[in-house]
Amino acid sequence: MLYLQSITILRAGSAADEYGNERPNWANPVRTSVSGVNVQPSGGSIEDTDDKQLTVTGWRLYTPRGMDLDLRETDRVEAEGTVMQVIGKVARWPAPGGGVHHIEADLREVD
Repeated sequence: MLYLQSITILRAGSAADEYGNERPNWANPVRTSVSGVNVQPSGGSIEDTDDKQLTVTGWRLYTPRGMDLDLRETDRVEAEGTVMQVIGKVARWPAPGGGVHHIEADLREVD
């Protein structure tokens, strides 16, 4: 019953800047829908009110046993109407005998 959520993985295209360097272009990301995952709050929220009201909320994405995703640290994840950044490397836990047992990824929502 834990893996009933659906997400969309957002991957930026690339575009050259004025100096010819390739940069991520989030104007029209490639969208990949995935179902059967679990996204839970993780680490609480932090408020930063120095310059403006900003709330940063942590989340964690889990897949069930045997499910690997094409998810990179440069991607974003849309879940429950919220777009979140992938924070750090995606953890791919090895399965006994080879392959991936499941993945975990830290996500951050910034309002």
